[in-house]
Amino acid sequence: MLSAKIILEELKKQEITHIVGLPDNGSRLLFELLWETPEIEVIQVSREGEAFAIAAGLYLGGKNPALLIQNTGFLESGDAFRGTVHNMRIPILLLIGYRGYKTLIPGTLRVDSVATFLEPTLKAWNIPYSILTDDKEVEQISIAMLKAFNTSMPTAVLLVGETT
Repeated sequence: MLSAKIILEELKKQEITHIVGLPDNGSRLLFELLWETPEIEVIQVSREGEAFAIAAGLYLGGKNPALLIQNTGFLESGDAFRGTVHNMRIPILLLIGYRGYKTLIPGTLRVDSVATFLEPTLKAWNIPYSILTDDKEVEQISIAMLKAFNTSMPTAVLLVGETT
């Protein structure tokens, strides 16, 4: 399980100034903590594609934003990703909820096809990523941030399961 508190503390260590995103069941507790955290401003969007443009503007304005969205919304927002943070080479952290991850386990009845599309899409779009499954791996956030800034490109950390 992933602890929202541990993820929040790592985001603070990375000096994230804004979280731009759309709450979902998996990220609900993390958003609730973020709303109570004065160091990080939360900007909610109505569609995930909006998040990329807003984050790009924040970065160009000298801020250090990150996105917090679900994989379904990430897939829906491909052109917004391409036209902003990718083409503009903005080093931004994408925290993507990995809905359906457990349906990929061999022998499990597939009930959510979005999981089968996420990693191939990240690879096709040349987005480096790691998968965060429990609190012991939270340093993946700092590794992804470093990679983003070293390459001047977005990187992703896939969040498996609901935060607790």
